[in-house]
Amino acid sequence: MDVQLKRGILDVCVLAAIRSVDSYGYQIIKDLKPYVELSESTLYTILKRLEASELLTVRTAEHGGRLRKYYHITAKGLQYIEEFKQEWKGIMSIYRFIAGEEESHG
Repeated sequence: MDVQLKRGILDVCVLAAIRSVDSYGYQIIKDLKPYVELSESTLYTILKRLEASELLTVRTAEHGGRLRKYYHITAKGLQYIEEFKQEWKGIMSIYRFIAGEEESHG
């Protein structure tokens, strides 16, 4: 799979994992496991990139005597998901054409 396409998909997957509830790294990995395998190093690279792009924010809270970073999706992050969903419709149309699942229009 193209690296840029995969990167974009992983970014959206991480945002979707925190769309309805703030979460932390290990929980995000567990939530995504049925759909995509992510290493901790890959996840934290993605989280830093998404934070730098203002698609999520991070706060630190104590949990069990340790500090834990919680990630929260921003309005810009929610918009990013919606834009991805619209673009994906076009990608799926191309896929159906390539797979021979759509009739030719000509």
